[in-house]
Amino acid sequence: MAGRFGKGLAGVLVLLGGLGLVPGVAEAQMPTRIGTCVSTTITRIGTRFSDTLVKPKGDGTGDGTSVDLKNGVYGISYAYIEPIGRSRVGDRVLTCLVALPTGCPKGDDRGKMYTTTNLRTLDSWTLPDSQHMCGGA
Repeated sequence: MAGRFGKGLAGVLVLLGGLGLVPGVAEAQMPTRIGTCVSTTITRIGTRFSDTLVKPKGDGTGDGTSVDLKNGVYGISYAYIEPIGRSRVGDRVLTCLVALPTGCPKGDDRGKMYTTTNLRTLDSWTLPDSQHMCGGA
């Protein structure tokens, strides 16, 4: 679920937010309502198992992708995410909460979905905050 130059709301917010024209785009806090976005930076890029992202060879299967943001947002995928592969630690990003899990057991809030746009590359990706959704493994 990644796209060059952003898509839809995230793309518009990136362009305007990068210019400082979006009121309410906060700095370095986790978005808590669907549709809210914050400006932050990438603090770590890796796989599901290590702190080094490795592009898979051959059939494209590998160890997946994970990314940590300074504001506490974490994204993870079983797949290699090319836009994250083009990103660097320290890159400024705009991250937006786009979906919340429903029907979860009390205290299990895994499964929030975030769309993040790198303001240097203008690449975007949408990832959950957990390998398993609420109520799962």
